[in-house]
Amino acid sequence: MCWCGGYAWGRAVADQTLAGERIVGPTTAEDDVLRIEHVAKRFGPITALRDINLHLRKGEVLGLLGDNGAGKSTLVKIICGFHKADSGTMWLNGDAYVPKSVLDARAHGVDTVYQDLALVDELSVYHNLFLRRERTLRPLPFLANRKMRREAREALDEIGINIPRLDLPVARLSGGQRQAIAVARAIRGDEDVLLLDEPLAAMGAKEGAMILDLIARLKAEGRVAIIMILHNYVHVFQACDRVNLIQDGVISLDKETSETSVEELNEIVVEEYRRQRQAATSGDGGAPQPNAA
Repeated sequence: MCWCGGYAWGRAVADQTLAGERIVGPTTAEDDVLRIEHVAKRFGPITALRDINLHLRKGEVLGLLGDNGAGKSTLVKIICGFHKADSGTMWLNGDAYVPKSVLDARAHGVDTVYQDLALVDELSVYHNLFLRRERTLRPLPFLANRKMRREAREALDEIGINIPRLDLPVARLSGGQRQAIAVARAIRGDEDVLLLDEPLAAMGAKEGAMILDLIARLKAEGRVAIIMILHNYVHVFQACDRVNLIQDGVISLDKETSETSVEELNEIVVEEYRRQRQAATSGDGGAPQPNAA
């Protein structure tokens, strides 16, 4: 369990409430791969997450929505081991999950594709695919380039990505191809959970369609569960099985995409803006107040 900030402080953060706000409580399913309860995170005087409750089922694609600053990236960074939660509990495949680092999370089967993709422009496609996972000619400390090229081709063919020349620097590839390389690298092992931080950001329609097709293929295989940070509601309904909406450091909506609509999501966001404006005019600036207890 994650009790870095102490139980009393953690519950005080989780118990902060705003008038009229919605907070999704802990939920579970029999086939959960990842479960998160009452996770909170603070950076000095800034409360990023107050009371996050989330679950992810095997083979599911979960869309994570929210305004800038709502806490989406902070939550992803806690799941992938980059940040440590101040309070709360996480489980992975039914076992307590407390990643000590990004590498530790990866060893447990949780990998992340960040918004900047973490690719090295000057390196080739296959060298990027094996970045920090290089094959060597043991016992000699030389790169096994031929083996990496062969395995890179197999990995890209397996997920339906056509990149004719694997020796090209990735700087010469399209945005969709670069994103596909980052995803292929993340699922090279036995990952159970894949975190995608805005995979369609700044992409054109053709490149975005390429990534959506890739996600659809991964979903059809059912071997990896995916959490995607998204801003475009249309992409949510195209790619996701379920949607969570983060507002003010809590999850305020958890629904199957088949049970909600763009109109409902828009209405919840507009309602939040109204509530914040009313709170600001009342003099408290909309900031959550710690429970006196």
